[in-house]
Amino acid sequence: MIDPGSLGRRLHELRADRGLALTALARQAGVSVSMLSAIERGEKTPTVVVLSRIADGLGLSASRLLAGLEHDRVLVRRAAEQEHIAEPGGWHRTVLTPVVPGVNFEWIRTTLPPGCDAGTFPAYAPGSHEFVVVESGELTLGVGEGEYVLAAGDSVYFPADAAHSYANRSGNPCVYSVAALIMRPRDSRMTPPRPA
Repeated sequence: MIDPGSLGRRLHELRADRGLALTALARQAGVSVSMLSAIERGEKTPTVVVLSRIADGLGLSASRLLAGLEHDRVLVRRAAEQEHIAEPGGWHRTVLTPVVPGVNFEWIRTTLPPGCDAGTFPAYAPGSHEFVVVESGELTLGVGEGEYVLAAGDSVYFPADAAHSYANRSGNPCVYSVAALIMRPRDSRMTPPRPA
């Protein structure tokens, strides 16, 4: 398991070695200054996508950024360590999976209130995949030009190298999980956003 304090110290050292201010690395990585600062202080463990962005901003691979920090091959992310993100529009995401060096996989649980549209996400890099399982309510999933209405218990797979969207057009809350394997683009300036 990667200790957040060790990761924060390593990130601070790498940034200082390059003569980068916190704001400069945040801009290069496409990560907020507050998020980067919290990671350096060991208060937050970044998601796989955020870790990849920071590594790109430093000109490193994620595995080089994390080299020597992994103490155990079994990574446990306790419920209290899961990242909870409240998004504009009232929807909520919880990142369930631990960060694993060199593995671009995330499992995210999302709750959409009634009538909430989480928006459209741009295509990820070729070779990206998403699996979606609806736990409760009704989810309208858009993939490219297609639209799919999924009920509780339904699941779907789609190649995530197409624009995709998530919406709850019903009068009840919708809870669903996304398992995403996100390939990193070659151009670090085109880092994909987090899955919904």
